[in-house]
Amino acid sequence: MQNAGWSRRVRRFLPTAVCILLSVFSCLLCAANIKLYLKDGTYQLAREYKVENDRVSFLSVDRGEWEEIPAALVDLEKTQAEIKRREDTVREEAAANAAEEKAERDARKEVEQIPVAEGVYLIDAGKLIPIKVGESKVVTDKRRTVLKVLSPIPLVSGKATLELDGPHAPAGTANREPEFYIRLSAEERFGIVRMGEHKGNRVVEKLTIVPVTKETVEEPDLVATFRKQVADGLFKIWPEKPIEPGEYAVMEYTDGKVNIQVWDFAYDPKAKQALDAPPPAKP
Repeated sequence: MQNAGWSRRVRRFLPTAVCILLSVFSCLLCAANIKLYLKDGTYQLAREYKVENDRVSFLSVDRGEWEEIPAALVDLEKTQAEIKRREDTVREEAAANAAEEKAERDARKEVEQIPVAEGVYLIDAGKLIPIKVGESKVVTDKRRTVLKVLSPIPLVSGKATLELDGPHAPAGTANREPEFYIRLSAEERFGIVRMGEHKGNRVVEKLTIVPVTKETVEEPDLVATFRKQVADGLFKIWPEKPIEPGEYAVMEYTDGKVNIQVWDFAYDPKAKQALDAPPPAKP
């Protein structure tokens, strides 16, 4: 335990590769003692041992001296299996630590490529692709009103839909588990919504405006998602389960106020792997 604590304190000040080596070295120190198993079910703690003809010599941990014991009393097969198991554990832990460090470095490098401007960016085929914000419209029986960016509009009582023109999004992906970065313009809610269809257009959500109170009831078909904050105002979002083919959007919104921004995309398993646009230049 003393070695492990020392390793944690030093880790703060040393480069990643050195920290990994120290972790491995610390594990080796803890695993240095060998259990020399005897056939009667007991064992001797040893620093090392060697087989010499019909005798086994070992450096006793308890007494600090070399001692001998008849080889017939030693369970060498169990002893060697234990040593191999501990060596395998050390190698596996070292590999896991190295993989975790690499994943963290790759994530930091990816985040550094994201522009400081608000928006949504699709991670697809190793590229970071900016998604264009859609022009959403509130549609009633009598009119279509363009929704201003995060600015509520007056609505009359009754039913309405929030729509995007056209049946398909300009951006697409063949990935059933797409991942996005979203940089928020304000402290708003956000998520992924699956869109429906209405007269050849895509429906972001259904709206019901309550008479007298003018309260708006919104009915988006939200996809269950995971999300992780990776920087101030910057989040990563992805679906909990693989999505079905169809039209979707990442949306930023405030409940009950119909002030929504949408970045539309489609999932088509037969489509080529998303846009061929290069990643955005680092600001």
